[in-house]
Amino acid sequence: MDDRDVSQNPRGSFRKFLEHLSGAGKAIGVLTSGGDAQGMNAAVRAVVRMGIYVGAKVYFIYEGYQGMVDGGSNIVEADWESVSSILQVGGTIIGSARCKDFRSREGRLKAAYNLIQLGITNLCVIGGDGSLTGANIFRKEWSGLLEQLAQDGKIDKEEVQKHSYLNVVGMVGSIDNDFCGTDMTIGTDSALHRIIEVVDAIMTTAQSHQRTFVLEVMGRHCGYLALVSALACGADWVFLPESPPEEGWQESMCVKLSENRARKKRLNIIIVAEGAIDTQNKPITSEQIKELVVTQLGYDTRVTILGHVQRGGTPSAFDRILASRMGVEAVVALLQATPETPACVVSLSGNQAVRLPLMECVQMTQDVQKAMDERRFKDAVKLRGRNFESNLNTYKRLAIKLPDSQIPKSNCNVAVVNVGAPAAGMNAAVRAAVRVGIADGHRMFAVYDGFEGFARGQIKEIGWSGVGGWTGQGGSILGTKRTLPGKFLQDIAAQMRAHGINALLVIGGFEAFQGSLVMADARGSHPEFCVPICVVPATTDNNIPGTDLSVGCDTGLNVIVETCDRIKQSASGTKRRVFIIETMGGYCGYLANMGGLAAGADAAYIFEEPFDIRDLQSNVEHLTEKMKTTIQRGLVLRNESCSVNYTTDFIYQLYSEEGRGVFDCRKNVLGHMQQGGAPSPFDRNFGTKLSARAMQWVTAKLKEPQGAGKRFVADDSVCVLGISKRNLVFQPVAELKKDTDFEHRIPKEQWWLKLRPLMKILAKYKASLELSDTGQLEHLQHRGPEELAAI
Repeated sequence: MDDRDVSQNPRGSFRKFLEHLSGAGKAIGVLTSGGDAQGMNAAVRAVVRMGIYVGAKVYFIYEGYQGMVDGGSNIVEADWESVSSILQVGGTIIGSARCKDFRSREGRLKAAYNLIQLGITNLCVIGGDGSLTGANIFRKEWSGLLEQLAQDGKIDKEEVQKHSYLNVVGMVGSIDNDFCGTDMTIGTDSALHRIIEVVDAIMTTAQSHQRTFVLEVMGRHCGYLALVSALACGADWVFLPESPPEEGWQESMCVKLSENRARKKRLNIIIVAEGAIDTQNKPITSEQIKELVVTQLGYDTRVTILGHVQRGGTPSAFDRILASRMGVEAVVALLQATPETPACVVSLSGNQAVRLPLMECVQMTQDVQKAMDERRFKDAVKLRGRNFESNLNTYKRLAIKLPDSQIPKSNCNVAVVNVGAPAAGMNAAVRAAVRVGIADGHRMFAVYDGFEGFARGQIKEIGWSGVGGWTGQGGSILGTKRTLPGKFLQDIAAQMRAHGINALLVIGGFEAFQGSLVMADARGSHPEFCVPICVVPATTDNNIPGTDLSVGCDTGLNVIVETCDRIKQSASGTKRRVFIIETMGGYCGYLANMGGLAAGADAAYIFEEPFDIRDLQSNVEHLTEKMKTTIQRGLVLRNESCSVNYTTDFIYQLYSEEGRGVFDCRKNVLGHMQQGGAPSPFDRNFGTKLSARAMQWVTAKLKEPQGAGKRFVADDSVCVLGISKRNLVFQPVAELKKDTDFEHRIPKEQWWLKLRPLMKILAKYKASLELSDTGQLEHLQHRGPEELAAI
């Protein structure tokens, strides 16, 4: 679609355009350095295309800093087509290498000379803390290096003045997620995909034979991968460098494993970070753990070391979107930089792109290692950030059950129900709710088959082991229906009275939000509903007000992206073909828009941005021009309810007719496969954390004075828990009502519409870009543990 539909869009208006952003006369060099990570290519693509879009020249610097030092054919100008078909490729197409030469001033002098020859004074560095530190040293020395080159007669004084300062912006590419200042680094989510694929496969064989598996994952200095994969698969034990087990862990672990076997659990999973240590900083190896289990318990035990499998493979949807957002933001940051601007790193805080001073982040990252070396492990966990800390606390609460005699009883009954269409991650959310509830002393009740089952009394008490092994299961084990509670209110109230329900956790989609509103409105006639009610958003469509992301939408996006990858690959053998793919989402265009961004689509039609026949015609013309280049395939996504008349069939027929003789068309309706399958690591982790946080809120509410036999009637006792920009927030459904378009079942304001121009720019359309919310350099903040990580 062309640019006019953005500025005239009544449903999602864009403000704060940056029309004057120009890179004319500027040259940007992009390099990847250090270890490779999936998603680096998406970042390179975004930098190249955004740079060209704003009129700058963009250069590939091959083989990292080594290529910069060697110069020549290692520094090559990139064009639009150079980065085609790389989104789905793992690793980095421009190569990465460790470079000793660049560590010396002599090496940096050569690098500066090579850059000056091409007028490159803007560097975008994608790598870890070592690579970024090197870039900062280079930036600080720049003017001195140029003066020396002038003294040596290699460049003249004019060039020294013209290129007097170097701008540096970093993006962190590291599967370990070991860089402070960002909630997620590029590559981490994809590495988790590899780990969870292996864990899911291992669990089936382990159950068949009643085995114990010890899995070693990457992370020499950071336990993030081990921790999140342990959360995502419900591992029995996890070993991390930042949080070593207490003295006597050997006995505690064996007791835990044998207790789980006694509860009829047929397998044990132990996850070990490769850098795991004990409290004396001595390594804990996977072989040691195997020996211990075999010797002490006699269990059949196997070790699996995942190794470089975690670095490989295609990047996940999350990593592609993250890298694309960061790449565009990095170019904008370079163009806005002045000689006084310090080197910055583009980071992710919750769901928001932020710019932080590079050296503040590097310093804190180094402080973590120092704290570990000095055995200040609590400090190390805190310095890792609120994301790491909240994951660790959640894992401990869900993995370790205290004896019943040690849990103070609350005398409260809490019910959990799934409502709406099934969404991947629902079961992880139910598991977390049940276990946190039991740990808080409540009796937990599972409601089967949504509000209908509630009305019919399909309610059972559920115990700790009743939810064992649920995290990796797709769909909804409790059963879920779209039915609203309206006509069942009396029966539901009777069941709540009969079971003495003191609080309700509703995990589901738009119907969960609507159902909680109905129950809140019915409090006057049904006092049984005067209890804390919390909605945990879980829907593939991501259309619930009060949250940027819902449990299940990441899995849906990955299905779309995987399908688009396969379809695009099929087109590589048959040139000049355009694929039209219909995605789910109701009236919400999230899946189509973000799927388009992650898959490199040429267009994505959504309800929130009206389009007409002129837009369709302009897209056909765009694709006709594209077929004259070396990229002879097209990809168009269409949200299922984007238009009543412009159906998938209509668009397919129009494209086929208009493209006759230039390209042919194929169409594909993805349908319910977007809701199915095993949940992605993100959805398992997100569902687990949201639900655990929701239960903490429920417990806090029940402890309030009015909780003792009195009724909850205030608006703030019926809430949606969601992620809003950087934080997890509880918002009363009564307040969210005014922000909701009930006819179309979507929020009136949707954050992701700000990212819509990114997809257009990267597909070579003109679009008005709204910058990150601040565009300013922020300082790294230490957040308290009460400020929970949003993702």
